[in-house]
Amino acid sequence: MSSFFYQLVAEDTGTSARAGLFTTPHGVIETPVFMPVGTLGTVKGLFPDQLKAAGVQILLGNTYHLALRPGADVVEKLGGLHKFMDWDRPILTDSGGFQVFSLANLTRLTDEQVVFRSHIDGSVLELSPEKAVRIQEQLGADCIMCLDECPPHDVEFGRMREAVDRTTAWAARCRDAQLRDDQALFGIVQGGTNQKLRERSVEGLLPLDFPGYAVGGLSVGEAPEEMYKTLDYTVPGLPTDRPRYLMGVGTPRDLLESVSRGIDMFDCVMPTRNGRNAMAFTSDGPVKMRNAAHLEDDRPLDAECDCLACSRYSRGYLRHLFIAKEMLGPILLSLHNIAFYQRLMRELRVAILAGEVREFVSSRLARWDG
Repeated sequence: MSSFFYQLVAEDTGTSARAGLFTTPHGVIETPVFMPVGTLGTVKGLFPDQLKAAGVQILLGNTYHLALRPGADVVEKLGGLHKFMDWDRPILTDSGGFQVFSLANLTRLTDEQVVFRSHIDGSVLELSPEKAVRIQEQLGADCIMCLDECPPHDVEFGRMREAVDRTTAWAARCRDAQLRDDQALFGIVQGGTNQKLRERSVEGLLPLDFPGYAVGGLSVGEAPEEMYKTLDYTVPGLPTDRPRYLMGVGTPRDLLESVSRGIDMFDCVMPTRNGRNAMAFTSDGPVKMRNAAHLEDDRPLDAECDCLACSRYSRGYLRHLFIAKEMLGPILLSLHNIAFYQRLMRELRVAILAGEVREFVSSRLARWDG
C-alpha cells in the first residue's frame, strides 16, 4: 500500500469538516471530492477531456455492469480500465454490492455469494467476495470496494444485523483474496439508520485495517435528516488517517451536510441523470430547463459558472435543445452539473482551510432555498 497515503491537511474549527490529500498511483486527490459516475467506463455523453476541464479528479466505475459487458477479461486484455476509457487520473470501482439492493428481484443471496440474473439477457453472474476482488483487479482501478450487502433501510432489526455480519465476513474474505498491492481496498460500513448496528459494523471492520472506509446503505429511501443523524454517530468511529467515502450521495445539500460531518469522498448519478432530464443545479438553486419561462431568456444558465454551457449558450437555446430533443441539450446540462459539483467541492475546501464552513454552508443554503 505504499502507493496510497492520506494526509489530513486541515480541520474546520466549527464543524467536523476536513481537507486532505489522498495519494494514489494515478495522482493526488484533493478532498473533499465528488466522483462522477461512469458505470460502464464512460460518463454518459462526455469526453474525458471535458471532465478534466470541469475539474474532475477521480471517476467511478461499476464491477457488476462491467463484468456483464464487455467483461473483465476484455477490459484487462485492452490494457485495464484507465487505458480502456482513456482516463489517466484515479478511478474507483464499486463492488456490485449496491446491485444486491437495486436489482433485488434478480438476485439470490447466501453467505457464500450473491447470484445475479443479468438484467440484460438473463444470464447468470455469480459474485462472491473473492470474485468481486478478482474482477476489480482485472479492471485495475486505484480504489476498489469490498463486496457488501446493502439491504433496504426499513428492514427489521434482525435482518439488518444479518446484513451487517455478512458484510463484515465478506470484507475479511475480500482482504484475504486481494493479490495486487497497488489498489486500495475500502471496507464498507452497513447498518441502516440503527446506531447499534452501525457501531457493530465499524467494530467488525476496524481490525481488518483497510486503507479507506466507506459508509454504505444510505440514500436508499430514508429521509435526509435520518441520513445526517446516522453520519453523526457513524463517522466519529472511523479512523482519522484514512479517507471516508459516503456511497451514492447525493444532492448539493447532502454534500454540504455530509462534509460538515467528516466525509471526504462522494459519488452519485444525480448530476448527469438530472442533466439528461433537463434539470440544472445552479448557484441560485435548481432550474428546470423545459419551463416556458426560458423561451426567450438570453441569460446564461449560471452567471457564476464558466463551463461550456454557461459561457457560450443562453437559457433560451438550452431550452430549445430539450424541446427539440436534440442530444446536445443533455450533454451540455450534464457537463454543467458536473462542473457545478466540482466547483462546490473546491469552494468548500477553501472554506475548510479558512475555518469558515458554517458560514459557507449557511450562505449556500440561503441562496438555494431563497
